[in-house]
Amino acid sequence: MSELATIHAWPELERPVLVVGMEGWIDAGVGSATAVAHLLASMPHQLIATFDSDELVDFRARRPTLRIVNGVDTEMRWPEIRLEAATNRTGRSVLILTGPEPDMRWHAFIAETVALASRLHVELALGLGAFPAPVPHTRPIRLVGTSTDGELAAQVGFLPAGIDVPSGVQGALEMAFGESGIPAVGLWARVPHYAAAMPYPGASAALLGGLAQLAGIEVDVSTLQSAAAATHQQIDQLLAGSEEHSALVRQLEAQYDEEQGASATNFGDLPTGDELAAELERFLRGQQ
Repeated sequence: MSELATIHAWPELERPVLVVGMEGWIDAGVGSATAVAHLLASMPHQLIATFDSDELVDFRARRPTLRIVNGVDTEMRWPEIRLEAATNRTGRSVLILTGPEPDMRWHAFIAETVALASRLHVELALGLGAFPAPVPHTRPIRLVGTSTDGELAAQVGFLPAGIDVPSGVQGALEMAFGESGIPAVGLWARVPHYAAAMPYPGASAALLGGLAQLAGIEVDVSTLQSAAAATHQQIDQLLAGSEEHSALVRQLEAQYDEEQGASATNFGDLPTGDELAAELERFLRGQQ
């Protein structure tokens, strides 16, 4: 069908929604990667297409993995971009695009991905991501939306500001989907920046909750919520010995609570949390 994609199957799909969760860009607390892995594990899935890694991936930056057993080379696992298809319990088809963000040929990759989505009659595309933000771990994760469609962004919630940021391939896909007539929205979890370097399952649960609501599907996130509760307890224990760091978290809580129902977000008066992040990292290194 195309220069970069190899098609393995053309399954019958029911009102397909496409989830984009690629590796290599901002993913605080591995929120997106964990969400995608959980989504794949929750539904039987079928391989639809793979993309030519030789054309898209720099293997010196993303080296393949060689498995050695008793000195014998048994398997070489290459980085691969894959499109999987699953059927949600609601009956709706869920397509999942995973793998490393391309190192090269973005324009060609984006064009072929959009063409493939059109051929599969995708009705909605959703990208998943997570970024570090000045928010406390003691409050629910809030999602931020990005889209070429203002109404879609408003359904998620957005930062009321104009900013220029480096983009991952998911942002470029989002633009291309919108230009081709496929509604697309990016879901971004705001992860406490002092906890962004450790797994933060609450972000993954929030992303999947937003995905389920927008796409009209069902995803059981109870295990992620249990893991999130354990993570929160661990962070509480780390902070218990420092009144200074506890006070910083209380400041973040006050700012978070002020945002409830507000149309704007003011980051100017927030503490940076750098000392708290460093303390958490030192503690975790000591535990290891």
